[in-house]
Amino acid sequence: MLGSGRREAETVWMQSRAQRIHATLVQAFGPAEVQVQDDSHLHAGHAGAAPGGETHYSVRMVAPAFAGQNRVARSRAVHAALAAEFAGGLHALSLKLLAPGEG
Repeated sequence: MLGSGRREAETVWMQSRAQRIHATLVQAFGPAEVQVQDDSHLHAGHAGAAPGGETHYSVRMVAPAFAGQNRVARSRAVHAALAAEFAGGLHALSLKLLAPGEG
């Protein structure tokens, strides 16, 4: 019988990168809205692209945590939250990060 920690780790491992990114962002930022799109097929043959994809993503997120932060601070916070994904093959993110009420 597996311990719950190991079972959770295996479940996370079995998810797609998009699902892991989504779950990480929800946990880190408690967003009102988050959309994660795999754009890897648009970058086939480019630097950082892998044959199996899951390397290039677009993220749109609206989170109260971004209120009062500039674009650079928001981006740095998301990159820090996703450090493990970058270490595991995530190559690029296109980010649209908004506070509630922003267009």
